[in-house]
Amino acid sequence: QPQLVQSGGGLAHPGGSLRLSCAASGSMISIHAMNWYRQVPGNQRELVAAIFDGGTTNYASSVKGRFTISVDNAKNTGYLQMNMLKPEDTGPYYCNAILSVAGGEKRLYWGQGTQVTVSS
Repeated sequence: QPQLVQSGGGLAHPGGSLRLSCAASGSMISIHAMNWYRQVPGNQRELVAAIFDGGTTNYASSVKGRFTISVDNAKNTGYLQMNMLKPEDTGPYYCNAILSVAGGEKRLYWGQGTQVTVSS
């Protein structure tokens, strides 16, 4: 059973950078799409960035030009590079991804979440 394991995050100053990672554990895994969400007040999750098969990306307007989503298929790992961070970027961040194993059924998996804090 594949798992998504997140790493990265932590504390950054306004204007600084952080990189989040989301690694799919297991063998013969294919990543078909990946999304990054952050939790906003009210416990809702806001879609921050998405990447699809073929490399098409989408970003929330609040992060466009500052954040970059990517996937390294050789490492089965996705990344969210966050630059020019703002205090309002603070919160827990979650990845999810559509994965398949050995070309089988595609399923949605979630990472465990990681905290990002932007503060001076």
